[in-house]
Amino acid sequence: MLAFWMQYRVKLNQAIDDMAWALFQRIYQFFFDSGRSLIFFIESTKLIFTKPYRVEEIIKHMEFIGNKSILIISLTGAFTGMALSFQIYLGFNLVNATNLVGPTVALGISRELGPVLTGLIVAARAGGAMAARIGTMRVTEQIDALQVMGINAKQFLVSPRIVAAFITMPLLCGVFDFVAMLGAHVLGIYVLGLDEAIFWDKILLWIKPSDVFEGLIKAAVFGVTFATICTFKGYTTSGGAKGVGEATNQGVVHSMVMIIILNFFMTNFIRFYLAVING
Repeated sequence: MLAFWMQYRVKLNQAIDDMAWALFQRIYQFFFDSGRSLIFFIESTKLIFTKPYRVEEIIKHMEFIGNKSILIISLTGAFTGMALSFQIYLGFNLVNATNLVGPTVALGISRELGPVLTGLIVAARAGGAMAARIGTMRVTEQIDALQVMGINAKQFLVSPRIVAAFITMPLLCGVFDFVAMLGAHVLGIYVLGLDEAIFWDKILLWIKPSDVFEGLIKAAVFGVTFATICTFKGYTTSGGAKGVGEATNQGVVHSMVMIIILNFFMTNFIRFYLAVING
């Protein structure tokens, strides 16, 4: 019995060591790839301001990132607004504070849920497509062909996507905010029986333009983030079809994690900045 226990303990310790080492490797790889993505972003951003200006490419990618994401953003926003307003109503109803449902929902959506959910959704839809498309071009040597023809591959493939994401993400976030508040209005007024005048009066009283701008700024940063990471993963793909799949998966996951992390730090930074300028 003692020999069995000793053997079991040795295997358990080895399993724990392997798990800790694998976790360390994943964390190290995450920060290593983040650093490489930052360098990739700086190099690609510089190329935005060099000729030839890829205006047509930017517009094409704006249409892909923006127009083709409106439906899923609207559906997600509507049900997010309804679900959030219902849960907040249940909580505030316990303390007889249902008049604050409107501004609480508006603050939560405009500051946090709007930009974060927009970033996550578009990163999964458009970011994954970016990584897959550029990755396929890499493994089929199309990027090498562009360079042989004297075309800067980063300026042609990467920079327009970063600019397009930077422009369209705040617009998509605005659509999300509007539809979410519309959903909250419908549920709150026509289902829960809240007073419509009080609902919107409290929102206008408590919501400031800075709250909306905070969400739009976050959305722009999140757009640049997922566009950079996903194009970087695609641009550095290797290993054929399997490598393309892995690069797409890694790009989407890395983008989502980075969006969550950046949201925390940006929230605190913006709160600190507003506190300083407002005295």
